[in-house]
Amino acid sequence: MSLPPPPPPAQPTVGAGAGTLPRCYRHPDREAGRSCTRCGKSACSECLVQAAVGSHCVDCAKAARPDVATRAKYWNARQHTLVTYVLMGINFAVFLYVTIADPASLGGRGGVTQAQFDLGLNEFFLTGGRSEWYRLVTSGFLHFGVIHLAFNMLMLYQLGQLLERPLGRAKFALLYFAALLGGSFGVLIAGGQGITGGASGAVFGLMACAAIGLQRQGVNIMSTGLGTTLLLNFFITFAIPGISIGGHVGGAVAGAICGFVMLAPRWKPVPSWAKWATPAAVAVISVLGSVLVVG
Repeated sequence: MSLPPPPPPAQPTVGAGAGTLPRCYRHPDREAGRSCTRCGKSACSECLVQAAVGSHCVDCAKAARPDVATRAKYWNARQHTLVTYVLMGINFAVFLYVTIADPASLGGRGGVTQAQFDLGLNEFFLTGGRSEWYRLVTSGFLHFGVIHLAFNMLMLYQLGQLLERPLGRAKFALLYFAALLGGSFGVLIAGGQGITGGASGAVFGLMACAAIGLQRQGVNIMSTGLGTTLLLNFFITFAIPGISIGGHVGGAVAGAICGFVMLAPRWKPVPSWAKWATPAAVAVISVLGSVLVVG
């Protein structure tokens, strides 16, 4: 038969009599009006922490906290759009690097700076023995001025909130880079003499993916803000000189292909592997297509 738990240790008191209050277990010079509801030790108000039920002393409160690994797991579970924030962070970091290298690039109205020249995309960098293929990716994180960056990051944040949770982090990341590489492929197809950069190819891909996904769910995208935003951005792409038509169209095509499979409705399911294979295939085809176009 189990024995009852021992009573809590006696608390130090000063004086005698029925009105004498116990002393705080950490501060013997202070009277303790309350005690820990977990261990029963008397404590002053400074040494008590509000708990779900009652108050705990600081020792019990510390013992009840989960370890570092568990806290990290809980934090990770609360970050529903972690990949979106990481991608935004990379874009901001590249912009900061370019700005520190040449503060004149902040406004985006001057000529191309050396840092922008080193990261941007143009067919010139992929021919003549240079073969700087990393530019297919780095150009997607390069921005020309704070307004260019702000607009793309606002769109990335909004679309990330819409797409990352239903797709999952890994598939969302695959979608993003498939659209980015599709945009770079479009830039090379369209040609042009300028240095190209920006996350807009990837952002157009996310917009097209979301639009196709909604359409497949039976939603008329023109009745949503997404449809209007997509059409307005395409209008701006073709109406305003200096905007990369190839990058926007290429990213949108890549995103639309991915969205058709990755956001298939439940009543028209596709194999789970296809949702992984489609963005990976789009990315590979975009790179191989870029090689063929340049070659």
